[in-house]
Amino acid sequence: MFARKFHLIDIENLVGMAWPSLARVRFIRDSYLRLGIFQPGDLFAIACNHGAAGAVGFGWPGGRLLRQSGKDGADLALLGVLEEEKLVDRFGHVVIASGDHIFAKPAVELGRAGIEVTAVAPPLGISRDLKVAAARTVDLFDVHGFGLAA
Repeated sequence: MFARKFHLIDIENLVGMAWPSLARVRFIRDSYLRLGIFQPGDLFAIACNHGAAGAVGFGWPGGRLLRQSGKDGADLALLGVLEEEKLVDRFGHVVIASGDHIFAKPAVELGRAGIEVTAVAPPLGISRDLKVAAARTVDLFDVHGFGLAA
């Protein structure tokens, strides 16, 4: 099994709005990093609409910034990474930082391929389908980083 993780971060879902401020993006980034899930060597893609790219890019640097506007734009950009980049061949663990149900089917498919899947979402902000599909779910604001088993 591969040691590295790939993080798919739906910042709009984590902050609860389409156009977050720089301060709000940094707050969410700091909350995410406090969970202890992100480790040296991990890679990530973070998605937002075009209008939020400045705040997101400056507020959470170091990863690939995906910009896609429109209905479910950020979700679709992250799904594109899942579909096109063969994460199964390169990573042993994928973290889906979103509570959106659109990620449930890909989470199931990753799990069937032997990839560990963790979903990180705000409290009460994870869809039932994604919660069932992920091997583990973690509350974004769990300061202890324990999360809740799915």
